[in-house]
Amino acid sequence: MRHRTRKRPIAEINVVPYIDVMLVLLIIFMITAPLLSQGVNVDLPKVPSQAMPPTDKEPVVVSVDATGKFYINYGDDQDKPIAASVLANRINALKKYQPEIPVFVKGDSNVAYGRVVELMALLQSAGVDGVGLVTEPPEQ
Repeated sequence: MRHRTRKRPIAEINVVPYIDVMLVLLIIFMITAPLLSQGVNVDLPKVPSQAMPPTDKEPVVVSVDATGKFYINYGDDQDKPIAASVLANRINALKKYQPEIPVFVKGDSNVAYGRVVELMALLQSAGVDGVGLVTEPPEQ
């Protein structure tokens, strides 16, 4: 009588493909992480100020650069200037969707004061009740 043996499946998992996938993901994250921090180059005034109270919502930051152009940190093309009417419409829509969202204004220290006041009037007409002004602490 002949003895039959059954082939048993190998219980080992080949982890080499998983390591390859992990290394590819690591490279992707290393390349994209620096690209995620984007913004407008604004030289903020250096004055002593108190920190804003923390909120659980991501604030809307509206910036005015040295040439007087407006930027917003919501939506597409955050590094491109935005027209005043488009800015007002976008802020109005954000305030309807999230009424408690904080709004901060970053004004370049070299921009005309009137341009920042114009921005604040625009924000007020879009339904913003109060804004936080972003500054940098003075150098010691």
